[in-house]
Amino acid sequence: MWQKGRLQKTAMNTYTIERIRKFTKDRDWDQFHSPANLAKAISIESSELLECFLWDEENYDLSCVKEELADVLVYCRNLLDKLELDEDEIINEKMSKNEAKYPIEKSKGCNTKYDKL
Repeated sequence: MWQKGRLQKTAMNTYTIERIRKFTKDRDWDQFHSPANLAKAISIESSELLECFLWDEENYDLSCVKEELADVLVYCRNLLDKLELDEDEIINEKMSKNEAKYPIEKSKGCNTKYDKL
């Protein structure tokens, strides 16, 4: 499993997932969670995450980053639930496509888009 200088950790744990689901259920918000609304919410929260780095990419407020990143992840979890998708499955499908589009021998250390390699 991938690891970079930290304790090895698996995907979001069951407690956290159930806590997100309970939060939504307790407030009867699932009625507002259409796939389109959740996708919009992810985009909006992603923009708020980006705002944490506005004007200074090196001296950012980590607490702001954590809050906005958490919002993005919560909405992603809600969208996974709404569409009955498995995060490991869809991520691994995408990684397989990315590995084919960006072979190591052509893309290592290079940020060129796959169609220009």
